[in-house]
Amino acid sequence: MIEVINLTKSYKKLDVLNGISVKINDGEKVAVIGPSGSGKSTFLRCLNCLEDPTSGQIIFDGVDIADMKVNINIVRQKIGMVFQQFNLFNNKTVLENIMLAPVTIKVRQYRKNKLFNFFLPFTNIFRKNKLNKIELEQTKKEIIAAEKKNAFDLLSRIDLVDKANAYPATLSGGQKQRIAIVRTLAMNPKVILFDEPTSALDPEMVKEVLDLMKRIARRNISMIIVTHEMGFAKEVADKIIFMDEGKILEMGTPEEVFDNPKEARTKEFFSKVL
Repeated sequence: MIEVINLTKSYKKLDVLNGISVKINDGEKVAVIGPSGSGKSTFLRCLNCLEDPTSGQIIFDGVDIADMKVNINIVRQKIGMVFQQFNLFNNKTVLENIMLAPVTIKVRQYRKNKLFNFFLPFTNIFRKNKLNKIELEQTKKEIIAAEKKNAFDLLSRIDLVDKANAYPATLSGGQKQRIAIVRTLAMNPKVILFDEPTSALDPEMVKEVLDLMKRIARRNISMIIVTHEMGFAKEVADKIIFMDEGKILEMGTPEEVFDNPKEARTKEFFSKVL
């Protein structure tokens, strides 16, 4: 699904990523670990087109999304991202936060199809083969109703239906992060990127977020998780990537990387965190 080829990212003379190459398969769960400042978050931000790589390729569904000509808004419909600081809209309710992106995208597509359908008879005059009329999927009202139902279904799965009309400022950190994850799920992405999703939480709130992520990991969805939670990484990930100084120093199964690290730097890191 995603193949990263010799990815580099530099800020003036500072090389943050230096020749990253990795392949991530459909449904694979990948944990990216390493010391602070090793380039982990920059790697994720490049995958979601939040950072433009200096060089290299990121092939997603057969398209190089590192190409500046790619429509990043379409890419982000398929590659969701969960941030450290939640990034919820404080002026919108929980329900509105979850519904905003899918409703906006589907209404926009509805209008596009409707406009195309309006001009269809005129374009047919110049075509030998008569085109079939586009069937409009839903009206704006139907889209909103459908997404509202979906949002409530997602909230029920995390036992936060009672917070549907609440604003983010009234929620705990753990609740905010679970809402942020659910908001990403509402887009039905192929891949979800998690950038240290528990680092801004109090220790007592970490478990509820990790439990939700474990439940998502049982689904056929790819997950790339930058984390300092070593126990979680070992339990959930199919593949572990250890990064340091902008490079992948070690990559393999949890057993290979955690139990039998090959690199001295990996062993040093584990000696301090395990």
